[in-house]
Amino acid sequence: MLIRRMAIDDYDDIFNLWLNTPGMGLNTSDDSRDGIEKYLLRNPNTCFVAVVNEEVVGTILSGHDGRRGFICHTAVKVCKRKHGIGNALVEAAMEALKNEGINKVALVAYADNVIGNEFWEKQGFAVRTDLTYRDKEINKLELIK
Repeated sequence: MLIRRMAIDDYDDIFNLWLNTPGMGLNTSDDSRDGIEKYLLRNPNTCFVAVVNEEVVGTILSGHDGRRGFICHTAVKVCKRKHGIGNALVEAAMEALKNEGINKVALVAYADNVIGNEFWEKQGFAVRTDLTYRDKEINKLELIK
C-alpha cells in the first residue's frame, strides 16, 4: 500500500470511490472536479489517497484555516477495509496538519453512519455534546444520491 498526496488527476477514481461508499454525503458543487481542485489548491499538502496495485482504495481530505484543522471525505473501499488503510490515511493527514502548525482537528460524521462513527471513536475523536453544529447555504447545494 502507498499513501501519497492527492492530485486532481485522481479525481475520477476518488469520486467513484465516494459514490460507492455508504454514509458519504456529496453534492454537485463542492464535490465536483472544480470544487475538489479548489480544495487541493488551498490544501496541497494535507489531502491523501491510498493506492494498492495502482488502484485508489482510500481517500482523506484534510485542510485548515490557519487555526483549526478539518477532515472530510475519508473513505476506504469496502472490500479493502480492516487492513489499516483508514488508520494510515488519518496518520498521514494528522502529521501533515501538525507540520503546518495545527493543534486541533475537527470533523463531522452523519449521526446514522455507524461504521464511520465507530472508526472515528477508535481514532480518538471525541463527540462534542457542548456544541450545536450549524450551517447556512450561501448557494443552494444539490445533493448527489
